[in-house]
Amino acid sequence: MGDFELIASDLQFPEGPIWLSDGSVVLVEIARQTLTRVSADGKVDVVAELGGGPNGAAIGPDGKVYVCNNGGMLFHRTSKGGLVPGEQPEDYAGGSIQRVDLDTGEVETLYTDCGGERLKGPNDIVFDSTGGFWFTDLGKTRPRDLDRGGLYYAQPDGSSVTEVAFPLGSPNGVGLSPAGDRVYWADTNQGRVFYLNLSGPGQVSEYRGPEHRPELLAGLGGWQLLDSLAVDSGGNVCVATIRNGGITVISPEGEVSHVPTDDTLTTNICFGGADLTDAYITLSMTGRLVKTRWARPGLELAFNR
Repeated sequence: MGDFELIASDLQFPEGPIWLSDGSVVLVEIARQTLTRVSADGKVDVVAELGGGPNGAAIGPDGKVYVCNNGGMLFHRTSKGGLVPGEQPEDYAGGSIQRVDLDTGEVETLYTDCGGERLKGPNDIVFDSTGGFWFTDLGKTRPRDLDRGGLYYAQPDGSSVTEVAFPLGSPNGVGLSPAGDRVYWADTNQGRVFYLNLSGPGQVSEYRGPEHRPELLAGLGGWQLLDSLAVDSGGNVCVATIRNGGITVISPEGEVSHVPTDDTLTTNICFGGADLTDAYITLSMTGRLVKTRWARPGLELAFNR
């Protein structure tokens, strides 16, 4: 692995990192079922017990953390002690969107369904500048079948959630272009990044109903699976890549490069530091949070604290 600084280890499948202005990183531990804060010196503290399977996370306009909870998954240990996620567990009760107060640890559940359809496995989340948020629902996998995924747009006060695109394959990471005129998502099993052009908050340009098909930004060759993502200030989509462990960087024109790590289950990236050129990456199988200097600043998110 290249020039990576270890920030924390022995995490239980970390994901959803958020850099805070005090230098700490808030993330989820899916297998531990917690929202966790990692201080700049590597100290690990649980903020809240969330149950299920907390996954993607983002700061909302009220300064609270909004969490996509996938409802839980089975984990098993590799021969070297790493954690690998699997199928829907027996105690699965559905997915949800949760809101956590970072100061008190209080947890609220905002959404469990959309239009009467139960959320299956909410995965990743991003806020736009108006305070609404996009999230993906990857669904769940069972021994003989799996769910179809979707892309959703919701309000942070719990008043409205809309199914924008369904059915999709296995939508995972989600992000917005610097101008806010594209919503990107990574499809895990297809190894592709798609996007829709936007005309306004939660609004797809020239939407044609269920037959409306997304645009393809890039498709990766070979056996590569895609996880969560972040967008940098140049509009490049930086998507965590499984099996070919690392971060795949895709330009707005679809040009592809790769930054390797030593964990085949590299799951997420966020940007931090005063100039947003510190990249924090979750290496989930081995339970680590690492940091490296990035070639470009990350895109400043709509809300932070």
